Amino acid sequence: MPTVDDILEHIGEFHLFQKQTFFLLALLSGAFTPIYVGIVFLGFTPDHHCRSPGVAELSQRCGWSPAEELNYTVPGLGSAGEASFLSQCMRYEVDWNQSTLDCVDPLSSLAANRSQLPLSPCEHGWVYDTPGSSIVTEDRTSGQFNLVCAHSWMLDLFQSVVNVGFFIGAVGIGYLADRFGRKFCLLVTILINATSGVLMAISPNYAWMLVFRFLQGLVSKAGWLIGYILKFVGLGYRRTVGICYQVAFTVGLLILAGVAYILPNWRWLQFAVTLPNFCFLLYFCLTADEDAGEKLNPSFLDLVRTPQIRKHTLILMYNWFTSSVLYQGLIMHMGLAGDNIYLDFFYSALVEFPAAFIIILTIDRVGRRYPWAASNMVAGAACLASVFIPDDLQWLKITVACLGRMGITMAYEMVCLVNAELYPTYIRNLGVLVCSSMCDIGGIITPFLVYRLTDIWLEFPLVVFAVVGLVAGGLVLLLPETKGKALPETIADAENMQRPRKKKEKRIYLQVKKADLPLS
Repeated sequence: MPTVDDILEHIGEFHLFQKQTFFLLALLSGAFTPIYVGIVFLGFTPDHHCRSPGVAELSQRCGWSPAEELNYTVPGLGSAGEASFLSQCMRYEVDWNQSTLDCVDPLSSLAANRSQLPLSPCEHGWVYDTPGSSIVTEDRTSGQFNLVCAHSWMLDLFQSVVNVGFFIGAVGIGYLADRFGRKFCLLVTILINATSGVLMAISPNYAWMLVFRFLQGLVSKAGWLIGYILKFVGLGYRRTVGICYQVAFTVGLLILAGVAYILPNWRWLQFAVTLPNFCFLLYFCLTADEDAGEKLNPSFLDLVRTPQIRKHTLILMYNWFTSSVLYQGLIMHMGLAGDNIYLDFFYSALVEFPAAFIIILTIDRVGRRYPWAASNMVAGAACLASVFIPDDLQWLKITVACLGRMGITMAYEMVCLVNAELYPTYIRNLGVLVCSSMCDIGGIITPFLVYRLTDIWLEFPLVVFAVVGLVAGGLVLLLPETKGKALPETIADAENMQRPRKKKEKRIYLQVKKADLPLS
């Protein structure tokens, strides 16, 4: 019986129809970016301090500069004006409307030392040092916005809940896609994603925003992976198309930075990055029916039933977890020390292009396994090295950080590529989505991992990232090499991938020509 690769080789591996379909799916890949890492802009937390009634009027009457106003009225500022918990979340219990306050050090008339003045939590909201808005800075008391100080954990929850949606959707929709067809599931996920994204932009309060964010997570990543897994190109183009599909995600990073800079209001930004998703419903009009064949009935037990596939599943799950923790974690950790969020995000995204280029150069020459293992180890080693680089060697710190980002980007792209190559046809979609669900577990814990560990030590998360990355690199070496191999069609094909091919016996055949013997 001919395989899928045999059929594609006969009808054409990458013709006009396939190029059109890939272009549309690449747009879908780029549109996934704001959901995956949009928290950087949607949840941006600027410098802030308590709003105290009467301070603005006193500042205007005395002609204070913004720096003088902060120095005179905000507790806990360091010698250079550094932000602290006191300056961001506490206020002096002072009636700033009283006329006895002096314009030069107004608190000196109330206490000889400011530390003797009583403090209390913010009661009248906050003043944010930003011209735009985010879900953190929006002041809706009834809707529980102002996600700072005692409510700062709600920002972590906002990012974690989308990863909970990723996890549930990856498993559930992955099963439905193999059962009822990928095209149907892809269209449904696109529609739900676009609708919930618009509803999130007009959410009246935090609770509804959380619900629609969860719905986006439930369908968006599953839709992205379904688009990645759709088999419409031949073996000769599959790796390039797969990598380019992920490069489209990187292009989405660059576009997101530009759109966020132009639209600093989070609601307009959410509208702008969501509305294009409705255009992807045109996929229904541009394809043939790829689901016309027999519907499959895969089982989760098939992923662990046999020894080799079980080993593949466990190693792939750990590597998905590692890729998510390091990729998202390094972006979040960069945001803690970055000066310009838009430029930092843009420049760090540029590093992903050479990562894709290196993969294209190596996977058909060297193979999948060694570049994949090396990329994990480079990412882990870079994280560990960053811990010991002093702050005065900023150029070296940036260089090592770029290497780490490049390494984990390569590892992320490789796990997407190889995961689909290790499973037989009827559980391929389920296998990729179940294994990638560990990436969502990583995404759930990463915000808490980064922000809580940095409270202990700023470099603590990097130590954890280093250990996780180095272990992942070692485990990759236990997987079979898939370079130049056709996709497995059956369980037996997948089980035999690790076994070396039998070498053909070399035989030398000598042709002896019978010469005419001389007559005696």
